[in-house]
Amino acid sequence: MKRCRGDPMATDPFRTPAMQLKPVFMKEVDSHFTEFVNSLVAKSALLDSSSSASLFPASCSEKELHKAKALRAPPEHGKIFTARRSLLDELFEVSHIRTIYHMFIALLIVFILSTLLVDFIDEGRLVLGFDLLVYVFGKFPVVFCTWLCMFCATVIIPYSLFSQWAQGYCSSSHRVIYSLFYGTLFTLFQTVGLGIGPTYVAISYALPPASRFIVILEQVRLVMKAHSFVRENVPRVLSSVKEKSSSVPIPRISQYLYFLFAPTLIYRDNYPRNPMVRWGYVATKFAQVLGSLFYAYYIFVRLCIPQFRNSSQETFNLRGLVLCIFNSILPGVLILFLVFFAFLHCWLNAFAEMMRFADRMFYKDWWNSTSYANYYRTWNVVVHDWLYYYAYRDFLWFFGKKFKAAAMLSVFTVSAAVHEYVLSICFGFFYPVLFCLFMCFGMLFNFILNDRRKGPIWNVIMWTSLFLGQGVIICLYSQEWYARQYCPAENPAFLDYLKPRSWSCHVQM
Repeated sequence: MKRCRGDPMATDPFRTPAMQLKPVFMKEVDSHFTEFVNSLVAKSALLDSSSSASLFPASCSEKELHKAKALRAPPEHGKIFTARRSLLDELFEVSHIRTIYHMFIALLIVFILSTLLVDFIDEGRLVLGFDLLVYVFGKFPVVFCTWLCMFCATVIIPYSLFSQWAQGYCSSSHRVIYSLFYGTLFTLFQTVGLGIGPTYVAISYALPPASRFIVILEQVRLVMKAHSFVRENVPRVLSSVKEKSSSVPIPRISQYLYFLFAPTLIYRDNYPRNPMVRWGYVATKFAQVLGSLFYAYYIFVRLCIPQFRNSSQETFNLRGLVLCIFNSILPGVLILFLVFFAFLHCWLNAFAEMMRFADRMFYKDWWNSTSYANYYRTWNVVVHDWLYYYAYRDFLWFFGKKFKAAAMLSVFTVSAAVHEYVLSICFGFFYPVLFCLFMCFGMLFNFILNDRRKGPIWNVIMWTSLFLGQGVIICLYSQEWYARQYCPAENPAFLDYLKPRSWSCHVQM
């Protein structure tokens, strides 16, 4: 059909390109709308939809409502992984923040120059030995063999136990007894294989402190990983049996193996992945870890060892203790920053990059916290997620949501006990300074400095208390370490490992 000469549509030169762009435009709009809907679904999955009003219609009977409350289905919606960068990687793109990083490097150079000049004046030559590092990381072959045995056992035993239980659960005539049997075997592996075994090696072989830290921290990590794998997959098997599914949802061994190396403690069959590995980024992160290690070495050599080496020869008095705590604040805070930067940022990001693991939110902006509740949630997101989903939420599922205070107390207790266990094994003595700070002041500040505190003054108070806490930890643990070096107990009994030696060492000198 011909159009008349006066028809504007026939003479419009933009009509044909516009008609060609229409499908592309509609496809783009549809794509953005789909992403928007998916994000809404993901956010709604995080909301607590377990109340009776949202679960049941108004016509539901009271008997059915009570029965459903009594069953209390386990929480289904756990952590949602999304591709995102670490916060420091984003902040270091800002020149002002990068300058602060350069200031810490300059401080490291000052520490190195100070050590070299003092050694040159005292010895008449440059002393480039790193005896302290060689000592604390000693007996590395024992450490490697212990880690290899732990890792291989964690790969084989939990996966095999779960696979055998999942395959035989549906056909079992005594499912409760069957599950208790495999649950007992898994618990024995967690407590004896991963619990007592590495601890015995660390103590019996008299591993030095840093080597013990490697063994014990890997022990705790593998215990948490194995628990997450079983905890996430058992409900899937129970659900498939309930729905009479023809297949049993057993993850592949490759998925489990990837999880053991991935920088997360929450198991998923699949994680968001990056398309490629930036090996230059990996090398940079490992170099920063190595630099942080030498940074810590110079902090101890220049700020800690000269202060505490002769502390056991002095009579205990309140003035000396106060001076010790305040003199320990600077090295304590620097060590805190180094642990955060070296492990939570560099180490985890290096492994995430090698594994193409895209969710890099290992921490949040904890330095902006105005409450200890927010600080605990943002300092170490990896561990916090595990405690929240498998300790806090499972506690509420088991006992009911009215016991939130008890659930929080139980999480604090577990976290404090594990931290103190790690320090006790690694230092070779029991001195529950961190446990007391965690359970007393940590719990107190968690309720006093809560999320309702929003002003800048509360951030100042949070940092002040954090500084004092680091000073107390460095001071008291260092005094106890040197007291046990200078005042060793002859034929020590079990109680000698529990009684603080720094309280009485000056009497024996």
